[in-house]
Amino acid sequence: MCGKSLLAWTADSVQRARRLSRIVLSTDDEEIAEAGRRLGIEVPFLRPKHLALDTTPTVPVLQDVICRLESEGSRFDAILTVQPTSPLRRPEDVDGAIELLDRSGADSVISFVPVGEKHPARMKFIDDDGRVMDPPFSEAFEGMPRQFLPRLYLREGSIYLTRRDVLMLHNSLKGADCRAWLIPPERACNVDCPFDLELARFLIEYGAQSRETASSRA
Repeated sequence: MCGKSLLAWTADSVQRARRLSRIVLSTDDEEIAEAGRRLGIEVPFLRPKHLALDTTPTVPVLQDVICRLESEGSRFDAILTVQPTSPLRRPEDVDGAIELLDRSGADSVISFVPVGEKHPARMKFIDDDGRVMDPPFSEAFEGMPRQFLPRLYLREGSIYLTRRDVLMLHNSLKGADCRAWLIPPERACNVDCPFDLELARFLIEYGAQSRETASSRA
């Protein structure tokens, strides 16, 4: 995408961050592992096959990595999970989330984006006959102005920062005291389908053009 793989976009963002002590790739695929090594990412072992299924959740994969690394003597106070499906993540998102965790004393930081015009209050149930019905969380009246709706945010996907014990002892990426790292809509894209890939490509090109315009005006 735009001359780089999704893995390369993520590798670039974390390698340019200042506050990470170790960057490790988890994969069961030797080709992906070699691609990671060429990008300068550490791949100390391959992921077990039973943790590489389509239905495998994220937490057991992370726990496997931490258990292996800690068995070799490594120690961690927090774990940042970065997925290659979030190519618009920036180094300042990584460092900012870590600084927020330190400053606030929270047990986790997760990235969010404002829901914008897709506010849940505007959602409807539609039955098999096509009949539209209001859910319990519907807006107070039809066509309620957006500025009157409560501010809500959607989990964005590029930052999952978790204290070690929350992940290992409570089996979760989100602790009881979770803080939000806000991502602007123009950088919020989680690649799950071909349309998302095209959207991410557009946003990257749009961001590059915007920076060039700003530089020319400076």
